[in-house]
Amino acid sequence: MAGWNADTAAGPLGAGTVTLVEGTSFCISLPNGDIHPEHPHGFFFQDTRILSRWNLAVNGQPLEPLAAQTKEPYRAIFAGRVTRSDGYADSPLIVERRRELGIGIVEHVTVHNHSTKPAECTVTITISSDFADVFEVKEARTPRVWDETREFDGKTLSISGRWQEVRKSVVVTSATPWSAAGEELTCVATIPPRGEWNTVLTVVPGSEAPAAPVVRPAEGELSRSDRRRQEWVAKIPKLHMGNRSIERTLRRSYDDLGALRIEDPAHPDRIVVAAGAPWFMTLFGRDSLWASEMAMPVDPSLALGTLQTLADRQGRVVDPVSEEEPGKILHEVRLDVSSSLALGGKSVYYGSVDATPLFVVILGSVSRWGFARDTIAALLPHADRALEWIRDYGDRDGDGFVEYQRLNDQGLVNQGWKDSWDGVNFADGTLAEPPIALCEVQAYVYDAYMARAWIAHDTGDTGLAAELADRAAELKARFNEKFWMPDKGYYAIALDGRKQQVDACASNMGHCLWVGIVDEDKAPLVAERLMSPEMFSGWGVRTLATDMGAYNPASYHNGSVWPHDNAVIAAGLMRYGFVAEAQRISTALFEAAEHSGGRLPELFCGFNREQYSEPVPYPTACSPQAWAATSPIQLVTSLMRYDAHVSRGGFWMDPELPESYGDLHISNAPMAGGRVTIDIANCVPTVHGLPEGMAFHRGHRPWLTELLAEAGLRKEK
Repeated sequence: MAGWNADTAAGPLGAGTVTLVEGTSFCISLPNGDIHPEHPHGFFFQDTRILSRWNLAVNGQPLEPLAAQTKEPYRAIFAGRVTRSDGYADSPLIVERRRELGIGIVEHVTVHNHSTKPAECTVTITISSDFADVFEVKEARTPRVWDETREFDGKTLSISGRWQEVRKSVVVTSATPWSAAGEELTCVATIPPRGEWNTVLTVVPGSEAPAAPVVRPAEGELSRSDRRRQEWVAKIPKLHMGNRSIERTLRRSYDDLGALRIEDPAHPDRIVVAAGAPWFMTLFGRDSLWASEMAMPVDPSLALGTLQTLADRQGRVVDPVSEEEPGKILHEVRLDVSSSLALGGKSVYYGSVDATPLFVVILGSVSRWGFARDTIAALLPHADRALEWIRDYGDRDGDGFVEYQRLNDQGLVNQGWKDSWDGVNFADGTLAEPPIALCEVQAYVYDAYMARAWIAHDTGDTGLAAELADRAAELKARFNEKFWMPDKGYYAIALDGRKQQVDACASNMGHCLWVGIVDEDKAPLVAERLMSPEMFSGWGVRTLATDMGAYNPASYHNGSVWPHDNAVIAAGLMRYGFVAEAQRISTALFEAAEHSGGRLPELFCGFNREQYSEPVPYPTACSPQAWAATSPIQLVTSLMRYDAHVSRGGFWMDPELPESYGDLHISNAPMAGGRVTIDIANCVPTVHGLPEGMAFHRGHRPWLTELLAEAGLRKEK
């Protein structure tokens, strides 16, 4: 993903791992609810593991897992049984752990005695905290050793850690009286026949101790997480679909997107999208921009909050350590920690070649979705600085293409979305040498020029509009000349440092369809190649074709299937009229989601569907992950051809939903400051409640190329 995890990949979380997420808190445990420090488990708050061990035992036995169900992204119930020491299989003791995440954790533990005799039980909770930072855990590095102190008064356990000048702590409270020895809290209970024993434990980061009551609400009251979810559900569209499986996946997407929202501490009113759990509960330029673009029909304010937060941190100086440059949009920022967790040893890292053009592209989308003119105007200087970065730093050699090469040996080798060290290679498997100009990055730059040209035209700056439209036309012509490989019938993934075509057949060219930089005569060949048996696994388009030298179905970027990549490709295919192909991708991904509880992971392996009847999970995939969570939304809205251009008073739709999806009913959908209701029956759309000044059109939203040509500003070269 996003992540620079590609170079230093995380160890597998393990089969059946349960991940809960709420804002910047997340919790990873075994299916029985236990947390072990030797696994990449823990309860994390603001990128620190404040619980590294949380083990529940009854009569000295860990629980045998029976079920683990995630009710909401932040709440799970674990059912387990106490194994018997006498060798009999069935045990009369069943344990339920109900865990809810917020600022901390509230865990309700119930031991049921299903026997006709009383049961004597010793319940033990083993608790420890190593205060490891998220990267130490992710990479299985030996954590720093903190000076630890533990205090216990019978009901409250405080664990404090000190490392140099940094202090962290965690507080565990319970109304049940416990006795303490070492890391264990113990309680002895006699459970009556057919009876039960209960306790509630609350875990709160030390800095948040006064907020403990917030974590555990009074009986009958909603928790903070429930209230937050309720507010989110009230503001987003309500959806009903004939195909219940697809409906479930879309609702899961809504839920996950809601849980992945985080606040900028400096601006609590601004909500942005974290990149993904477990390892990337923070703002990533590329991921958060893509996710908010895909979520535009659900909540356009996410994209605005993301743009504003990125604009505040836009590069100002040249700093080789963090790879900051004037006008550049960051790759990763840790919003709420002072420690240096981002790559390069600083809290902000800028090693991304595509976040900067995407910033301008998404500003174009946000402006079309109808935010106040002064809101957009405040972001325009940032868009212009981003375009200056493209000219002055992105295109270092002046050949018209944007390239990357890391500025220090701690930075990312590859700085596009395929950012693993081996993510860009030739057909024979040889690695491409930097500086590298990726095909999709040129497409984003083209779209950035178009987006800014249209905003300029809209605000009466015809000179700037004409200049940028010309620049876009020139880039399109040069791109199709330099990246197209006529003998192979597809685009090179990149040009390398010697301007050679990097000739691997990769999914990147699908992103070029999305923005319209692909010449009309080349589009059918691109579509054919993307849907070929070498590229299409049956579950989606692979990142790399099976006949390429670097192909590996279980690699991160060289043959795996990424939902967000496929959602972008499907949108591009729809743009060029390849409806059946887009439907095929969309349907395959919705079928893949059925095998993981309706949630698409960050990626899965690229094995052929004929060989494996279920998608093969990628061991370290993030789930939930922002652009995977928003992919189902993008897939459906692409097939609906759902889009708006508020300043032109238009809302467009021309659905091509496969028959198997059934009819679609959407209410409470945000549109130009109002809320609309949409019905699609047999691909015939009706819309109710359009705000004044907005008209519904059957067809696709006019592309910026068409609008600029109409305005007399653009001629194809």
